[in-house]
Amino acid sequence: MTPEPQAAAGARPGPPAAPARLTSLDAFRGAIMLYMASHGLSLGRVAQSLPDSIWPTLAWGFEHVAWTGCSPWDLIQPAFMFMVGVAVPYSYARRAEEGHTFRRQFAHALVRAAVLVLLAVFLASGVGSGRTTRWEFTNVLGQIGLGYPCLLFLLNRRLSVQAAITAAILVGYWALFALYPAPAAGFAYAGVGVTPTDLAGGAVREGFFAHWNKNSNVAAAFDLWFLNLFPRSSPFQFNPGGYATLNFVPSLATMILGLMSGELLRGPRPAGEKVRRLLWGGLGLVLVGVVAGYTVCPIVKRIWTPSWALFSGGLVVWLLAAFYWVIDVASYRRWPQFLVVVGMNSIAIYLMSQLMRPWMGEVLRTHLGAAPFTGAYGPMVRDLLTLGVFWVILWWMHRRRIFLRI
Repeated sequence: MTPEPQAAAGARPGPPAAPARLTSLDAFRGAIMLYMASHGLSLGRVAQSLPDSIWPTLAWGFEHVAWTGCSPWDLIQPAFMFMVGVAVPYSYARRAEEGHTFRRQFAHALVRAAVLVLLAVFLASGVGSGRTTRWEFTNVLGQIGLGYPCLLFLLNRRLSVQAAITAAILVGYWALFALYPAPAAGFAYAGVGVTPTDLAGGAVREGFFAHWNKNSNVAAAFDLWFLNLFPRSSPFQFNPGGYATLNFVPSLATMILGLMSGELLRGPRPAGEKVRRLLWGGLGLVLVGVVAGYTVCPIVKRIWTPSWALFSGGLVVWLLAAFYWVIDVASYRRWPQFLVVVGMNSIAIYLMSQLMRPWMGEVLRTHLGAAPFTGAYGPMVRDLLTLGVFWVILWWMHRRRIFLRI
């Protein structure tokens, strides 16, 4: 047996060698990114045109809940952040084999984090921003960037250490909200962007859960101070959706769950045992998240409550287990290539969906005429064709080994 090469000076030891890429992870990422880039296929608009059809029911899976609870659409961001963590053991091992020390890898992580945060600001400052830079950090790229460097310090640590730090993050963040004064009786919620739809969705609760009410919690108070430190055309008052910069703290726990899962998959255990551990782990997270949602704090994605981090974390662990079993264990590898093409260029499709979608719609209308895009199904046809064009671009990039990475 050939001895393993000695680790480079300053590099941390890793588990036994494993495939450089996890095909199931690329397919999982591709599925989530296609789902995101679909922009809901405009099913909400189709449902408005055909209210007595099946489309209003289907549209629920392509839109966020108003405040509490979870829809499939709400799982896009936790899945993406979770997969960032899953990929870390693989990318770290590859770089370590190339001789990169931990210090060099951490420096790269800092640069990557800065680029992600600045890219998030750039995207937030697009059309509708009043031609001014919008210093906001609730975009998924910004949230990943703010927490990403911390992951390297937990790489190759004992599972008990990683779990303890995850618990400490969630308990500490819960305490931050619980200790901050709840809104007083008669608080003017309409003045902080709470709509009737929000009220119906549980954005305003009585009693202890009022500490997590929309735009009247500690994270909203932090943004009222923090975001006004940046140059703005007008003072920041509240986020219309209730999102908060501090979400990156509990969402770091989501990335750590991904890191733990990635180390499990890269480790030496039999594939069947890995799947079982993911399934049982996901079940535990879902159950604890549900119980916490009824007793400790509501399940709210928009402010990434600890109960949401646990509940959504369990669901995305299950999704990873399903992709891993189908692709890497049962070896169904041909059909997932449709998704892998997207998953290996996730930043590219994210940017295309954010920057090119309106323009692509106009191009399609120019060349195909207005007829395909009129009527109740016109918006859905436009989104399907736009998504198809994006996929063809990614397929072309994949064939030529062009990958947009940060």
